[in-house]
Amino acid sequence: MKVHLRTLGCRLNQSEIETMGRQFVIAGHEVVESPEQADRIIVNTCAVTQDAAHTSRKLVRQMHHASPQAAITVTGCYSQIAPDAITVLPGVESVVSNQDKDGLVAHLTDKPVEFFDREPVERDALHWIGRTRAFVKAQDGCDNACTFCVTTVARGEGRSRTINHVLCEIRSLLAMGYKEIVLTGVHLGSYGHDFGDKQGLFHLVKAILDQTDAPRVRLSSLEPWDLDRDFFTLWQDCRLCPHLHLPLQSGCDSTLRRMARRTNQRQFRELVRLAREASENPCITTDIIAGFPGESDAEFEESIAFVKSLDFAGMHVFRYSRRPGTAAARMRGHVDEAVKKARSARYLALAQAREAAYARDFAGQTLEVLWEHISGATEAGFINVGYTGNYIRVACIHPRPLTNELLPVRLDNWNTDKQYMLGTPAFDDQLN
Repeated sequence: MKVHLRTLGCRLNQSEIETMGRQFVIAGHEVVESPEQADRIIVNTCAVTQDAAHTSRKLVRQMHHASPQAAITVTGCYSQIAPDAITVLPGVESVVSNQDKDGLVAHLTDKPVEFFDREPVERDALHWIGRTRAFVKAQDGCDNACTFCVTTVARGEGRSRTINHVLCEIRSLLAMGYKEIVLTGVHLGSYGHDFGDKQGLFHLVKAILDQTDAPRVRLSSLEPWDLDRDFFTLWQDCRLCPHLHLPLQSGCDSTLRRMARRTNQRQFRELVRLAREASENPCITTDIIAGFPGESDAEFEESIAFVKSLDFAGMHVFRYSRRPGTAAARMRGHVDEAVKKARSARYLALAQAREAAYARDFAGQTLEVLWEHISGATEAGFINVGYTGNYIRVACIHPRPLTNELLPVRLDNWNTDKQYMLGTPAFDDQLN
């Protein structure tokens, strides 16, 4: 069977689709790059905003148009909350719930398999699937009740994989040649809480650092109330990337209360201070929602002023999107779309400025970069693009492709058009 895989949305979705790809190959099937080649298409959907839901439906239609003969299996958050809207789309053979997603490949192939149960020699064929960073799902579901979020509806209650299970997967990914492990989850900071371990994420990360030789470990989004001072002692091991994505959502306390976020300005500012105290100039990024129901002009100005004061290294900016089944959808005072768009534009301008300013802080320094892909070529060589441990996007020109190499580069200057730092190779003596 020839299988084509597509995913939308978060890093957790990315982790899931990459795992499916490896499982299909182990089961003896071929993962193909274009839908036209496929007998079976898997689409992992997203529902975080109305735009994501629309894009999910559009993607399924595109897949059917590209390959009318292929059977399409749809899974993910949008198909979970709106299965009737998916099953009527052309080409859709089946819809798999989020709860059954981990068994999707076994169900379709009638051959249960875990890729990390195989010998390393068999994994060599899997290296090309996915990216140079391996996304590992440690946790799924969420027990928070943020009033804007449909994830709890789509993903269910929080549940964690065991440490041994996660370690086993990581070791096999490292044997395949991956250089960076990215831990993902819907509410990653709650890892282990369902086992009765309130310090579960700390213990998981420490186990990874102590019991594997992963060159790099990175954490995906973490809720700010899940971290304390002790957590930052993990940064004493330089393999844990000094990069935190801490969703704030609003910089106004009254808006945060309406969102049912378990943080406020004082607590969030203190957490950022602790992080910067533990590591020199770490990369701290955030999520912001513009135009939450009831957000007045004064509340927006308070929020953006607070965001400016924290000097984030980058921001993901979303316009509030009414999601069915959430408390915010029933609130009064929904903000006009034009106002949301204007507020979002101001946040986005700030985000771009802060990303560039943070990167420029490291001009003249030499940092290790995990080179991820080639973006083009010049007469002087290939344009290699990758990321530093503190998540600065870097490009350098070298005579050969450097993909999946972890090598140092001197950061020179910021390219505004391409949104990356240009660098000079500092590693020729390390190459074979």
